[in-house]
Amino acid sequence: MWIGTLFALVAGLVWGLVFVAPVLLPEYPAALLSFARYLAFGLIALPLGWLDRTNLRQLTAADWKDALKLALVGNVVYYCCLASAIQLAGGPLPTVIIGTLPVVIALCSNRRNARRDGRLPWQRLGPSLLLILAGIGLVNRAELALLTERGQLDLANYALGAVLAVFGVACWTWYPLRNADWLRAHPDRNPRTWATAQGLATLPLALVGYAGFWLWNAASGSAFAMPFGPRAQAFVGIMFAIGLLASWVGTLCWNEASQRLPTALVGQLIVFETLAALAYALMLRGTAPDPGTLVGAGLLVAGVLWALQGGGLRPEPEGVQGHA
Repeated sequence: MWIGTLFALVAGLVWGLVFVAPVLLPEYPAALLSFARYLAFGLIALPLGWLDRTNLRQLTAADWKDALKLALVGNVVYYCCLASAIQLAGGPLPTVIIGTLPVVIALCSNRRNARRDGRLPWQRLGPSLLLILAGIGLVNRAELALLTERGQLDLANYALGAVLAVFGVACWTWYPLRNADWLRAHPDRNPRTWATAQGLATLPLALVGYAGFWLWNAASGSAFAMPFGPRAQAFVGIMFAIGLLASWVGTLCWNEASQRLPTALVGQLIVFETLAALAYALMLRGTAPDPGTLVGAGLLVAGVLWALQGGGLRPEPEGVQGHA
C-alpha cells in the first residue's frame, strides 16, 4: 500500500505542473496547448518505444484500441477542457473542481468495481471523502472571496470555466477507471510499457489536432503566429517539460499505483495533484495562502491520511458488504 501511495504522490506532484502552463502562456489558445503537450509526449514516447519494442510487440490490436481511447479522452480532451477553464476562470476554480476527482472516482469505483476489488464500506469511506470535500469547498470559498475583492471576477467567463472544468472531471473519472480495468486484466504487463503505449497512441491524435488548428488559424485570418506562437522558446520548452514529466512520468507512476491499490482508494490519492497545483499557483502568484486556504489544504491532507491509515480502508468481498 505505501509503495503504491508513493507512486501516486509522485504522479500528483508532476501532474500539478499541467495547471501552470496555461498561466505561464496565457496568450496561447487552450486547444493549441493541449495538442502541443501531447505532441511532445508522443515524440518523447518514440525513443522510449524503441527501447521497449519487445514488450510493445506483445500488445494486441484490442490493446492499442484501448490505448487510443484512453489517450483521446484522458489526455487530449481532458487537457483542452482544463486549459480552457484555467484561462477563463483563473487557476483556483478549475483546481478545486478537478480536486473533486478523489470523491467522484471513489464513489463511482466503489459501486462499479466492487466485484473485482471488494467494496469499501461506506461508513468507513465516508469520513475521508467528507474531509476532502470540505477542504475543496474551503479553498474555493477563499479564492472566490479574493477574486471578488480584487475586482477580477467575470461571472460569464467564471461560469463557462466551471462548466469546462466539470467536463474535465467527467473525462478524468472515466480515464482511471478504464485504465485500471486494463492494468488489472493484464497483471503480467509492465506499467512502463502501457504508459509508453499511451504516448505512442497520443502522437497521431496530437499531430492531426495540431495540423487542424494550424489550418483553422490560417483560414480564419488570425494574427497568431504559427507554428510556435509569439514566445516560441518558452512554448516549446514548457510543452516538452510537461510532456516528459506530467505525461510520461505521471502516467507511469499512476499505472504503478493502480496495479497496487484498489481503484476506490487510489482515486482519493488524486488529491495530491490538487495540493501540488494549488501550491504551484500560489508560488506563481507570489503570495502566501490565506487562513481559509491553509485550513482547506489541511483537510485535504487529513482526508488522505484517514483513507490510508486512520480509516483502515481495506476492501472486503462484495458479499460481506452487501448490506452496507
